[in-house]
Amino acid sequence: MTRILFVCLGNICRSPLAEAILREQASAAGADIDTDSAGTGDWHVGHPPDRRAIAVAAAHGVDIAGYRARQIDVRDFDAFDHIVALDRANLRDLRAIRPASAKARLSLLLDHVPGREGHDVVDPYSGADAGFETAWQDISAGVTGLLGTIRPADSAR
Repeated sequence: MTRILFVCLGNICRSPLAEAILREQASAAGADIDTDSAGTGDWHVGHPPDRRAIAVAAAHGVDIAGYRARQIDVRDFDAFDHIVALDRANLRDLRAIRPASAKARLSLLLDHVPGREGHDVVDPYSGADAGFETAWQDISAGVTGLLGTIRPADSAR
């Protein structure tokens, strides 16, 4: 089983959406993947996702209302095979706290989308509700690309 952790700033918008999208896509593809999400910050630990994230997920037939935010832990770098940041700032923060012996591979989500390498999934938290749909679309594309790169590697094991 491949384990993937998605990380954004507060774990209430983008990373729970990524977790949910990967669950759906992996299930549909029959992929043996375990996923979770976390934030680099601790402001929202224990809280549910932002109501707008819950709404956009529900509009796409996915229920994330039961998710609860958590902060990344140094143990996650060995518990997961891949830790995927939603933006460059969080990727930089992950690199700074990653133990030298960690097994997890770090990446930026949109690096898995041809032509979008190096781009951030824009944080919709401070913007209009429509930003959550844009985030959903960007995250969906990134998850599709990520799943495509992981599945061939997993079948070779």
